[in-house]
Amino acid sequence: MNSALLPVSVLTAGGSSAAAGGGGLFMMIIYMVIIFGAMYFFAIRPQKKEQKRLQTMISQMEVGDTVVTTSGFYGIVIAVDEEDCIVEFGNNKNCRIPMRKSAIAEIEKASDSAPASSEPEKTTESAAPKKAAVKGPRAAAREAKEAMKQARIQEKEKAVEENKAAREAKEEKKEQQ
Repeated sequence: MNSALLPVSVLTAGGSSAAAGGGGLFMMIIYMVIIFGAMYFFAIRPQKKEQKRLQTMISQMEVGDTVVTTSGFYGIVIAVDEEDCIVEFGNNKNCRIPMRKSAIAEIEKASDSAPASSEPEKTTESAAPKKAAVKGPRAAAREAKEAMKQARIQEKEKAVEENKAAREAKEEKKEQQ
């Protein structure tokens, strides 16, 4: 009697392991779906949002906007085409480079920075820290760049005046001889 039950028990044990294997496969598929869903929400979806934001920003780019290229150069847009734009880099007016719009990483609208510079400056000491706190790093960099530009202009004017004075002194010396 015992031997007759043996094949049935072996058959039952084999059947339950097959059922357990099918359940393991189902759980593995569920885990894979969860992992791919998490990857979509943590990697793919934010990347698509960023691409969409960048595309709208580039489509709204206008002449006079300050841009940062993908290689890290700051410049000002002086002409805009369908696919290209011309960007002026630095204080040198001769450094105008045509580039693809896709090479632009960030854009700061000219209208955003214009009101900040057109506001009258307050002379009280308490107003200065508030104004500095409102400015972003680009605005501070732009002001520093402008200050350096003004200093260079003053140095050049001073050098021109010194050269002019030296020439006049040289001419007077020649006239005396």
